[in-house]
Amino acid sequence: MARLWTVVKREYLERVRTKWFIVATVFAPLLFGALMILPTLLATRSTESKNVADIAILDATDIGLGDRVASRLVTVSSTSLPEVRTVAPSAIAQAESLATRQVIAHEHTGYLVLTGGTAAPVAGRYAGRNASSMLDMNRIERSVRQAAMAQRLEREGVDVAIVDSLVTARLDIPAERITDRGRGGSGIIGFIFAFGIAFLLYMSIILYGQNVLRGVMEEKQTRVAEVVMSSVRTDTLLAGKVIGVGAVGLTQLVLWGITSWLLLEVRAPILARFGQPVTPLDLPSIGFGGLLLLLAFFLLGFIFYSALFAAVGAMVNSDQEAQQAAQPVMMLLIAGIIFLNPVLLNPQSTLAQVVSIVPFSAPIIMPLRLSLIAVPTWELAASLAALVAACLAAVWLAARIYRVGMLMYGKRPSMRELVRWVRMAG
Repeated sequence: MARLWTVVKREYLERVRTKWFIVATVFAPLLFGALMILPTLLATRSTESKNVADIAILDATDIGLGDRVASRLVTVSSTSLPEVRTVAPSAIAQAESLATRQVIAHEHTGYLVLTGGTAAPVAGRYAGRNASSMLDMNRIERSVRQAAMAQRLEREGVDVAIVDSLVTARLDIPAERITDRGRGGSGIIGFIFAFGIAFLLYMSIILYGQNVLRGVMEEKQTRVAEVVMSSVRTDTLLAGKVIGVGAVGLTQLVLWGITSWLLLEVRAPILARFGQPVTPLDLPSIGFGGLLLLLAFFLLGFIFYSALFAAVGAMVNSDQEAQQAAQPVMMLLIAGIIFLNPVLLNPQSTLAQVVSIVPFSAPIIMPLRLSLIAVPTWELAASLAALVAACLAAVWLAARIYRVGMLMYGKRPSMRELVRWVRMAG
């Protein structure tokens, strides 16, 4: 145990003292804080461009829809008025050619073609320099939709004032989750929070798992392992490396969580200084038991993948070989991310239940589901049991490959040779 602690302490201190650990630990919360504050500031200042009304409207309808659309496109910030041209349906192609040349000559920003009318549904299409501006396109689409609706309502005899109130009305329906513990806050925020938890676990496992791979490979290349293995058992050395690097990852996650919470607390005062309204962020509540489960899945997932990465590091002799040999392990880890979207959309589906129990995806998918819904106890137990069994198998296999591979040099072993290594170590 004393030698295990010595290895753990060395691996831990060697990494937390590096400048890259400090930079990553500080930079990630700052990036998170910027993502919480900057979008709010930018959203309040992002509007459609001032020249959204600087377009030509080619009105091929028989109801004079172009004038209605033009009036709805005019804003206080507009620098010009839309030019409405009444066009016969048979002359649309010619009118579009002329309008295209005018856009190229910077006489207009773009042009809007309106077709249909009393005999056919109203349709429109737009071409212009600002076609990639989502705000401009939303404004033009909304103006056409409101104008067409108002035209039809007035034709049915509805009062003009009522028409205006109907077509300009907006209805926002916020969605709130209800869990077994009661009302659980915004559904959208819960969705984003769950995705953030899963992605953070994925990034931590992949980064620190590869850190184990590089550490093992460097010790093999520099022959340090030969000296250390003469006084420390290979099982103890591998366990110390995995535990030490895992503790570094856990330390970073805890620091990120604390600093993120502090940034959430100062978010409102910062936005208030800029005179911006503060939208409360009702994050899903995670109790002490839920927090322990998240940490358990992170640690088990890290042990599982780190053992596999350590085995890969013991097999190879160069960075190029390491990249090729690590691909199967990476594919297992990436497979868990592939299931994120379907599980987010339906966390109670059969697919979600299966991939949250399968060991290679459970460390990512089960925490995701825990952040979204109340997972049944039997599923949690099955997931943890399968993951613990997979960790034991991965550590057993990795320890035997590690014991032989750290003393082997030359070409990368084949599958038959790996089986022989495992038998030799046994």
